[in-house]
Amino acid sequence: MTEGLARRACITGAAQSQVGRRLGRDPLELTLDACIAAIEDAGLSRQDIDGLATYPGNVGTPRGFSGAGISEVHDALRLELDWFDGGPEQPGQLGAVINACMAVATGVVKHVLVFRSVWEGTAQGKGGRQGLGLPGEEGGSGRAPRMSGMMEFTLPFRSYSAANWIAMSAQRHFYEYGTTREQLAQIALNARSNAALNPKAIYREPMSLDDYLSARMISTPFCLYDCDVPVDGATAVVVSSTEAARDCRKPALWVESVGSALRGRPSWDQFDDLTTMALRDAGAMLWERTDLKPADVDVAELYDGFSFIALAWLEALGFCGKGEGGAFVEGGARIARNGELPLNTHGGQLSAGRLHGYGFLHEACVQLWGEGGERQVPGDPRVAVAAAGGGPLGGCLLLRRD
Repeated sequence: MTEGLARRACITGAAQSQVGRRLGRDPLELTLDACIAAIEDAGLSRQDIDGLATYPGNVGTPRGFSGAGISEVHDALRLELDWFDGGPEQPGQLGAVINACMAVATGVVKHVLVFRSVWEGTAQGKGGRQGLGLPGEEGGSGRAPRMSGMMEFTLPFRSYSAANWIAMSAQRHFYEYGTTREQLAQIALNARSNAALNPKAIYREPMSLDDYLSARMISTPFCLYDCDVPVDGATAVVVSSTEAARDCRKPALWVESVGSALRGRPSWDQFDDLTTMALRDAGAMLWERTDLKPADVDVAELYDGFSFIALAWLEALGFCGKGEGGAFVEGGARIARNGELPLNTHGGQLSAGRLHGYGFLHEACVQLWGEGGERQVPGDPRVAVAAAGGGPLGGCLLLRRD
């Protein structure tokens, strides 16, 4: 095992707030529900928390993307902090968790509360997913907004969002490796099957391959069921130093390794290999810092903001070869709860709801602690990987229960 975070940082508590399509609740209230529950889950008190971290911080756009920032939670919980961190420029959504691991591993703090909250469901009102505020859109300003950076080159071609950008990555994968929609469908069908056993999941009704293939197209090759579901909800975890974890209520989940590398261009559309994106580099880094191998993983909780991202993570993390993701998931048996590599056991973001990466980390903890209830993976899982991000963003953690 290489020197690093292994045996220095661990997760000692995890919790979620109520999760729903349009709850209409104050987003800070949801955030505090998750934070307080995570502290209690670890068997700690607010006085024990000396660090606080989040992603992306308190940002106003797009509406509902951030439920609360560092200062709001800090003040509401009356925490006395020695360290805090929050901001959008991190290695994917789980960057705040990785930063917390480094903070406890270096002795700066003992227990860091890490949270992520969204209220995109309520923020969108009665309409569909929020657009860019273009003329004619509900909530739009009546005039086209001024764009800069990448968007000034993509907007003229009506490439408005990550749905378009990731769809182009998927289309390239289809072209290079012969991947099919029937293969990609297995990511969504598996998620729906698992969501049926998750009482917090948004979509729990059965879905067939015919249902998937007949759904309206969003951005080729993505149909409606390839896209995640905006919700209101919050997730929080407690990251502790291994020494401080001895005082916690539950068995510690060791952070065996992390992946946060970005060795290509920080670009959605100019990355050197669009079929793998930044996930390639984060996945490679994860295995460079541990003696464990992909075959040791019992549960994989992999980001599915769009179905193709989960398939790309399977390849990036070495569960199958480059370009073999379609064949790996074909038929769905390998990724089922009782399969070779149980995938997104809570339903992922495609069916359980878009908690923007943190739902995957929460579910990895739930599975390793054996708290999955009806959706619990058989065989006493001991190693899990949680990964989040797509495009130029990617972060992942390898968790181990001794």
